[in-house]
Amino acid sequence: MKIEQLYTGCLSQGAYYIKSNGEAAIIDPLREVSPYINKAKKDKVKIKYIFETHFHADFVSGHVTLSEKTKAPIIYGPQANPNFDAHIARDGEIFEIGNIKIKAIHTPGHTIESTTYLLYDENNIEHSIFSGDTLFLGDVGRPDLAQKATNMTQEQLAGMLFDSLRSKIMCLPDNILVYPTHGAGSSCGKKNDERNC
Repeated sequence: MKIEQLYTGCLSQGAYYIKSNGEAAIIDPLREVSPYINKAKKDKVKIKYIFETHFHADFVSGHVTLSEKTKAPIIYGPQANPNFDAHIARDGEIFEIGNIKIKAIHTPGHTIESTTYLLYDENNIEHSIFSGDTLFLGDVGRPDLAQKATNMTQEQLAGMLFDSLRSKIMCLPDNILVYPTHGAGSSCGKKNDERNC
């Protein structure tokens, strides 16, 4: 198993390339998809899934183009309603990539469809989470950005985010690695909003 972060500093955005036994998954790809395709070709692996942690408002995702070029399905979490072909995962649904597994965990709050992906390693041990904008390093996602899309107040979304963090993420083992979509400079986290790229 290999996990690689492809980080774009000016956007404070981290996409992820995960490979295992001839297959790969991409999480939160940027618009330019050639780096993912080139990595897969170099590693002689097939891109099997494209995971989106949520609908992004701060960068253009390359998920549709990457799906067209690789035939890999786009995966969103529960309550997503895209206007393109995508698989809407059930909370707890498992996806196999080579010898590893990824479990979709619905963690609404930043957005209604926000989903954290839990990776199980080759020994079926919980290894890491890809938390999107639900959980950053030292911060959580802002609950005030998706109000219009959900017809909910920021207080309602904040309550959902609190529940997601307490009942879905904090109960995971303490040694879980956290891979967020954004770092310092992103407008999706309150602390991060105060820093520059």
